[in-house]
Amino acid sequence: MKARTVRIWSLVHTWTSLISTVFLLLLCLTGLPLIFHHEIDEALGYAPQPEVAEGRPRAPAQEIVRAALAADPGRVMQYVSWDKDEPGIVMGFTNTAPDGKPDDATVRAFDARTTKPLGLVGVGPMLIVLKLHTDMFAGQAGKLFLGAMGLLFAVAIVSGVVLYWLFTRRLRFANIRDRSARRVAWLDWHNLIGVVTIAWALVVGLTGVVNTWAELMLNQWKATELAEMVKPYAGKPPPAMLASLDEVVAHAKAAAPGMDVAFVAYPGTPFTSSHHYAAFMRGDTPLTSRLLKPVLLDGETAEVSDTRALPAYLQALLISQPLHFGDYGGMPLKIIWAILDVLTIIVIGSGLYLWLARRRKRGRAAVAAGQMALAP
Repeated sequence: MKARTVRIWSLVHTWTSLISTVFLLLLCLTGLPLIFHHEIDEALGYAPQPEVAEGRPRAPAQEIVRAALAADPGRVMQYVSWDKDEPGIVMGFTNTAPDGKPDDATVRAFDARTTKPLGLVGVGPMLIVLKLHTDMFAGQAGKLFLGAMGLLFAVAIVSGVVLYWLFTRRLRFANIRDRSARRVAWLDWHNLIGVVTIAWALVVGLTGVVNTWAELMLNQWKATELAEMVKPYAGKPPPAMLASLDEVVAHAKAAAPGMDVAFVAYPGTPFTSSHHYAAFMRGDTPLTSRLLKPVLLDGETAEVSDTRALPAYLQALLISQPLHFGDYGGMPLKIIWAILDVLTIIVIGSGLYLWLARRRKRGRAAVAAGQMALAP
């Protein structure tokens, strides 16, 4: 490779790394506790726990709706969701209006058998950490900005691999030149840890970028496929009387055999039309439980109006979410994700140190050259 090409790769690696450094450190530092968010919420008392009611059947879904509306008078239902990992809990989302903003929603957990309120969901210190990690409290603009930093991170990784191969191809793998200058030893550690974590860093970085596009993808789906699904109902007024949620759940399960309901969106909410319920179904395998299939149901009769698979870009989004946080393989995978996160923090910090050390060295050399030029 020509010297000019090497300089270009070096400049690309240096500046993509430097521009994204502060924000990558923020993402890594906030991402670390988010890997264990459920365990932290439990330890701090923010994770709702169902009552022990052995042998008692699950309450009808409509009873959960009544309990949610009673807990928050004057509000309307937006969503009801069932967590596959917490079968004893059902969550109800209420808001000031069906199309109310997500930040205005109240999310409560209810016991699936007794319908007793178990407390608010999405509160506590982990909410602050999550907001910092996802959008820095800057909304969609913050998400897109962090997505851009993720793309720079990916470019920095690729350029770093190219430079690693160029400068270490004659050295043994994992060779640490600890008898050389301290900066050289730091460089060797930076390169080694970077190579060890490269696959994980690319996966987490790129899935994080995909996650920042979630709202854009959802808007595209609503403007295309959802609009086509509800087209026969154009101009039809909202339902005067809503069908029971139990009817909605039963009809949705009949329309998607072998699948269970992940959540139901009420008419007028962002995930459906003003006339339809939307039941989002999930499978029972490790992969299909992450993918959703929407079933549109008439808001008055609960009869199925349409159902179809989500487009590939939304399926990619749903798959990328568990990959990003490593929450699909239990505690062992979470620990591996945490170790790799810490190693990535070391790579980012050592890269910043190496850049500063090189600038100091050049500064001292320039001062020395100036003094020699002024000497009699």
